[in-house]
Amino acid sequence: MTEHVLDSVRSKYGAVAKSTLSSEDDGVRAVAEAFGYTAEELMSIPAEANMGLSCGNPTATANLRPGEVVVDLGSGGGLDVFLASRMVGATGRAIGVDMTPSMVDRARANAASGGYTNVAFYQSTIDCIPLPDASVDCVISNCVVNLAPDKQAVFREIARVLKPGGRVAISDIALKEPLPEAIATSMAAYVGCIAGAILIEEYRKGLALAGLEHIQIVDSGADLNAYAKVENQAGCCSPAMEGDATSCCTPSPATFHEELRHTLSQYDVNRSAASVKIYALKPSTKSGGAPAQSSHASS
Repeated sequence: MTEHVLDSVRSKYGAVAKSTLSSEDDGVRAVAEAFGYTAEELMSIPAEANMGLSCGNPTATANLRPGEVVVDLGSGGGLDVFLASRMVGATGRAIGVDMTPSMVDRARANAASGGYTNVAFYQSTIDCIPLPDASVDCVISNCVVNLAPDKQAVFREIARVLKPGGRVAISDIALKEPLPEAIATSMAAYVGCIAGAILIEEYRKGLALAGLEHIQIVDSGADLNAYAKVENQAGCCSPAMEGDATSCCTPSPATFHEELRHTLSQYDVNRSAASVKIYALKPSTKSGGAPAQSSHASS
């Protein structure tokens, strides 16, 4: 089941990575702005780094400082990595981790076109972060943890890579109440960041179990129906895939955003789910309960 979920997520996001979606599209830009990005932020990075996949702006609340090391879990086209790279400066490092090869390729191409010298992108699932123990000052993520089948493994990895006193600033989807069965069992809703979400209290308990403390989970109040705006940019569909000459109104396989818009049209997802801001700290000493170490680290 886990592999099936990962394959479905990888396939859908791989198609998005190969699309022409970018901040040049009104709908994509509208989604990013709806979830907290300013027009100035979006203009400061490569347009292709934004594909309308966010549910918040973690760099706005991460309090990143020059010289720090920050890792973005599920970095996509590099949107948050590029914003973070400016905050940590030439003496810091911004690292992206994503399991989809075409997303990593797109992010690396964006880094090259933007002339970024303090960023790196690695291909990996986020329950197996390819970084050494206690090597990161801050972990950020944007609407990705909900996609991980084993969220507790992700929480353990976050705690492992953080330095003592390191912090978490995550934007994600979490549940206020259980979803209706039709949504909870929908693969389109899972890939669309809804069905894989867990209850807010489960999120809190999972982070605590991993050894993190001072956990805060705040409902941002953002309207999750903002995702439907991506489709409105072209009247009836999102931009075609590279090399796809099919008219936007010609019957074709459903795109990621089309499937998500259909799901949102069937149910008021704001009733059960929320865009949340998640904050936590790793204890500066072992007195708070040291998180389990992992064998996944690499130097």
